[in-house]
Amino acid sequence: MVGFKRPGSGPRREDVAARRVIESNWGTIERIADQISDGGYSARRRAAATPSEPQPSGKLICDMGAPRRSPEPEPYVRISPNRRVVAADAETGRQLHHLGEIRRVGGTWRFLVATKANGFFAPVEAAIAERLLALDGVEMGNGRDDAKLAAEIAECLGYSRA
Repeated sequence: MVGFKRPGSGPRREDVAARRVIESNWGTIERIADQISDGGYSARRRAAATPSEPQPSGKLICDMGAPRRSPEPEPYVRISPNRRVVAADAETGRQLHHLGEIRRVGGTWRFLVATKANGFFAPVEAAIAERLLALDGVEMGNGRDDAKLAAEIAECLGYSRA
């Protein structure tokens, strides 16, 4: 059998010859690799030879919990496309209070505060309802659009932004 060597008798003659050719031409091989990679080959070798920062040793601890929230929410008034009026947190977008709805009453669109008297199953807190009583039943239109209503509600509730 040609090219067969018994295990343990050393490397094959072809492997020794190939290794010798590669070692004698290593400078040319590096130059071609740098030319192909636009100098990246040598840069990676230099970076690997000199550690830039200390490597961590021991256990790595990662906090995979939810991001921390600010202690106080920053509320703003949002009117959704389905005419629900809510107070939401500016950071998370979560609803804080359902303030009411814009409904058609007697042929006109009006803002109704979420109270039992207006037919809401889950009324808004009494303190918030008292502040909004001046706007309960106001007619939309005639210069009052969603943005103006949101600004008026934010002003009544003392929010910094509409």
